[in-house]
Amino acid sequence: MDRFAAVELFVQIAEVGSLTKAAESLELSVSAASRYLFALEEHLGARLVQRTTRKLYLTDAGMEFYRKAKGILADLREAEAAVTEATIKPAGVLRVTASLSFCLLQIEPLLPAFTARYPDITVDLIAANRYYDIIDNNVDLAIRTRQFEADSNITIRRLGATRRVLAASPQYLERHGFPQSPGDLAAHKMLIYSHAIDPNTLSFRRGDETSVVQVRSLLDANDGQIVVRAALDGMGILVQPKYIVHDEITRGALVPILDDWDLPRLTINFAFQTRAHLPAKVRLFMEAMVERFEAHDYERLWTS
Repeated sequence: MDRFAAVELFVQIAEVGSLTKAAESLELSVSAASRYLFALEEHLGARLVQRTTRKLYLTDAGMEFYRKAKGILADLREAEAAVTEATIKPAGVLRVTASLSFCLLQIEPLLPAFTARYPDITVDLIAANRYYDIIDNNVDLAIRTRQFEADSNITIRRLGATRRVLAASPQYLERHGFPQSPGDLAAHKMLIYSHAIDPNTLSFRRGDETSVVQVRSLLDANDGQIVVRAALDGMGILVQPKYIVHDEITRGALVPILDDWDLPRLTINFAFQTRAHLPAKVRLFMEAMVERFEAHDYERLWTS
């Protein structure tokens, strides 16, 4: 028995006073409606409806069940309407976390169009260079460069990829010279992002060649924007994901170094709580971010 359909039928019978009319309103045959009603009464172990040749009326048990069932159906319809409304016109607080650099360079530029299109969504943006626990901190969506999560309740979805590059200002290179090989970096002033994995070990690859270099840092910083700022001021050579320094390289403010060598690349991923149905506000934000990446051809720019 489809219990929901049987309860819906019974409530309709109680309200229209006729099994035939109730069956018609629910697009059921009379025989099917009779089977549903009989199965419901069997399940409950009580007679709900009395029928004579002239009329139909509810028993005392039927009246009690009708009062409760009517309220439950009304609540269910309200819940269904709320979900439908959220899909058509999504609303609520969308809690997103990413590094400060990603927030500044990718998320904030997306927000004017996104919030104009979905004015009932409030974006709570958490710029953090550490990885927040998604479930404990009630985060809807995180954007991260790690490829796995220890918690199996977190889903990972790829957004794009980026090279990690070395770059310095023209002024620094004029004073200190241009490194010709990875080994030359040992003699240079390095600007290091301290949250990188093993930040002072650089593993280079060029074709079949590999080179692992230990570097000493002039500056360690826990935020990529500080590292970029220091490089622009001529303090040394930075090591950063290309998405962070692409604009500075394009306009000549920073010059790529050892660009024919590759460092391990980073994958940029969405991370969100695994659910049977992804909330509309999360799905729409992810779609907007994917559209932004595709429109600007970011992955090609950042991996070339």
